[in-house]
Amino acid sequence: MILNPFFQSVFKHIEELRSRIIKSAGAFVLAFCLCYNFIGKLIPKLIAPAGHLIFTAPAEAFSAYMTVGALMALVIASPYIVYQIWAFVGGALKPSEKKFVFIFAPLSLLFFLSGGAFAFFVTVPMAYKFLMSFSSAYLVPMVSVKNYLGFLGHMVVAFGVAFELPLVLAFLAKIGIASPEYLRQMRRHAIIIILVVAALLTPPDVVSMLILAVPLMILYEVGIVFVKFFYVDKHKTL
Repeated sequence: MILNPFFQSVFKHIEELRSRIIKSAGAFVLAFCLCYNFIGKLIPKLIAPAGHLIFTAPAEAFSAYMTVGALMALVIASPYIVYQIWAFVGGALKPSEKKFVFIFAPLSLLFFLSGGAFAFFVTVPMAYKFLMSFSSAYLVPMVSVKNYLGFLGHMVVAFGVAFELPLVLAFLAKIGIASPEYLRQMRRHAIIIILVVAALLTPPDVVSMLILAVPLMILYEVGIVFVKFFYVDKHKTL
């Protein structure tokens, strides 16, 4: 059976995506194995803002070790994972546009790590301190290690992804897809999408959602500024 050229192209891209996901997963697993012996040394540093934590189920401490290991593995494997993402994106670009991948790929890694670091050193300690301020003699906090590390992991990954927004908008501008005028017109829709994304990426509470949503809105505005410098009007270049 001979497939239509369109479907051949679709299946080819799906197969390439599958291959790159498997390679990224393999890099993640390898990184996890390499950093496993260092998890015990890292946990005290990660839970330092919370002080002593408890665990309420036999497997909870083990789950905490796995969460920390996954975070470490993600950071270690991120250069290779970012490469796989941009290699897949580059396959859909025109030859004249592929050169931009060599600029935006390293920057995307830098932005992701910067976002994760910002969450770890600034956002999470401030958010945790604020949330714990509601404790009292009648409301005694007993935070489990699973809940705290889950909150930390969600915020680090969420902010890492969020910090990519200006760069993604700049890349779309560079290949002539997103214009400053279009982004300004879509601002209201973007706010709704940002709130939905923040709700999906953060733990299920309003405070965590707003902690991510507000910086995302600011980053969207920063992205519009980026777009002004990178946008290429294809109609003017014809």
